[in-house]
Amino acid sequence: MVVGEIPESTGVLVIGAGPGGYAAALRAAQAGKAVTLVERDAVGGTCLNVGCIPSKALIGAATLFHDAGHGASLGVVASPTLDWPGVQSHLQRSVEALTSGVRQLLKAAKVSVVTGTARFMSPTRVAVEDDHGLRHYEFDDCILATGSRPMALPDLPVDGERVLDSTGALFLTARPSSVAVVGGGYIGVELGTALAKLGVTVTIVELAERILPELDRGLAQVVLKRLRELGVTVLTGQRAAGLSADGLGLALADGTVVDAEKVIVAVGRVPNSDTLGLDHAGVRPQPNGRLAVGPDRRISRHLFAIGDLTDGPALAHKATAEAEVAVAALCGEPAAFDPAAIPAVVFSDPEIATVGLTTAAAEAAGIPASSFRFPMGANAKARILGDTAGYAEVVVDGDGTVIGVHLAGPHVSELAGEAALAIEMAATLEDLAGVIHPHPTVSEAVLEAALGAAGHPLHVHRPPRRSG
Repeated sequence: MVVGEIPESTGVLVIGAGPGGYAAALRAAQAGKAVTLVERDAVGGTCLNVGCIPSKALIGAATLFHDAGHGASLGVVASPTLDWPGVQSHLQRSVEALTSGVRQLLKAAKVSVVTGTARFMSPTRVAVEDDHGLRHYEFDDCILATGSRPMALPDLPVDGERVLDSTGALFLTARPSSVAVVGGGYIGVELGTALAKLGVTVTIVELAERILPELDRGLAQVVLKRLRELGVTVLTGQRAAGLSADGLGLALADGTVVDAEKVIVAVGRVPNSDTLGLDHAGVRPQPNGRLAVGPDRRISRHLFAIGDLTDGPALAHKATAEAEVAVAALCGEPAAFDPAAIPAVVFSDPEIATVGLTTAAAEAAGIPASSFRFPMGANAKARILGDTAGYAEVVVDGDGTVIGVHLAGPHVSELAGEAALAIEMAATLEDLAGVIHPHPTVSEAVLEAALGAAGHPLHVHRPPRRSG
């Protein structure tokens, strides 16, 4: 052994302090384990520092600014002024408040937090490098939670000036006059919507034949209509070909160029599995960079992986749920990650919340399915808000069990938990339709969709069924 490589011992080593990693560290500490948490950047990971939290803070500020200037139909006439440094301060305060809370929780749980980049030296040893050198750790169990990073495009290298990734787009020092967003998935749509509401001229360029290609077409159409109302130009079936002097070039024979002061690359994310030295741990990532795990999140007897490193949607709440499973498993308890549905939310305008199967997905899986869509235009709260785009859809199987809930409308992100609970508990239409929902709320749209699927809608007309 080389002098200076004498390792420190820890019961559980967690690599990555994002939502999955810090949750795993807290749960392991609560279970009585000695825990070391390694993070190369800041506690909270991508989500709290440069992803979920600042992006939603930006969306919130953008929505307030836009709505304040477009309230004439509600009898409110105003001319708001945008304070861009103030918006950025709001983002930073939101991040600091939450990351500070996480740091305090880790401290109270006596989790040892180490800053540095971790790399495996053997199946049971990790070296952590920081500005002062290397520290070595031997562990009994290790949970990998290193998350993901924005995907790069060879023709559009991120330079932090003209070409930005989704992180750089959040922390602009000044409001640009125009942007081209490359990628019409949920990240590109959220950023494009927010910037458009802040007065930026926005063009979204998507290679697929429609935006939000991972979602049901009906949900995507609602968002597309609103984007156009906001003045956003949406170009689908188009490939970005690189920068020109004036903006973003497209791969078209006529040399079309999208005028853009800034270009934002938002084409997906790549798992951070390539810097861990996993070959020294006897682990080989899959071709997509993700790690194969069992239902208990095990890669091997004492090695686990959660979050964006593993298959499934790259969502913070998925990582947190997987952390619970991994810690239970390493503590010797029977545990498996087997959710009936994982809620997905797009903070677009209107918001999208989708949980479980669509009718098309159910039929592709051989499950007989039917559904009912209740329009938000018939929902009292949506009408009060002056925001009636969208619908609530409930999907049921042949036995009348709820297998999917899909929502587009104001604040529907807050209803995703109710939808997931219904699916997890195998609620029937009668169960869901029998729950009294408060009035007037957007949540009533879920009730109305269930009533409609059961054949007796209340606030939309359906001709009565004839007997015989």
